[in-house]
Amino acid sequence: MPWSREEIAQRAAQELEDGFYVNLGIGIPTLVANYIPEDVHVTLESENGMLGMGPFPYPDEVDSDLINAGKQTISELPQSSYFSSADSFAMIRGGHIDLAILGAMQVSQNGDLANWMIPGKMIKGMGGAMDLVAGVNKVVVIMDHTAKDDSPKFLNACNLPLTGSGVADLLITNLGVFDFQDQRPILIELAPEVSLEEITEKTQAEFTVCPKLGRHLHTQ
Repeated sequence: MPWSREEIAQRAAQELEDGFYVNLGIGIPTLVANYIPEDVHVTLESENGMLGMGPFPYPDEVDSDLINAGKQTISELPQSSYFSSADSFAMIRGGHIDLAILGAMQVSQNGDLANWMIPGKMIKGMGGAMDLVAGVNKVVVIMDHTAKDDSPKFLNACNLPLTGSGVADLLITNLGVFDFQDQRPILIELAPEVSLEEITEKTQAEFTVCPKLGRHLHTQ
């Protein structure tokens, strides 16, 4: 069975390492905050000027002044700090963020990422994704493997405007996990009950299969 949105977030949370400074993009990536392993201590950074974000609050704990970059209400921690958006982007551009987890509309086989606009559609702005893919040490992309019409989103080449070229280090979809080595994708893991034939059929990009291909039976 393909992973649900929550299970994709759980799988992405396994990429977090103790001591990391992490930025979570809009969409599925924001769910990662709820699945940080108990033995891993990370600091979540939001490009709108908050360092040390907590998980989503319960209804009786909501503070409308505390939001992430996706305008969702979040919680603060005892060590949380606040500063200008300019300072936040200085952290990103200065290489002080260890890991960014971003959503995507399309990813290409050489790691190109398209996630900021669809031509002809109204958008609120560019956001921080272009700075993130250029400034962080590792980029993990998470998305559904296919679009609503079941067309592939993992392509030979993106046909939407690029956020960054050759920037993806790891791609996690609801069907499996691809590791990019020298801008070449390697399938390293399958979601439960997803066959190699199914993921190949739903992927336009060319990829190789890891000899030790794993299957994630369940998420914790």
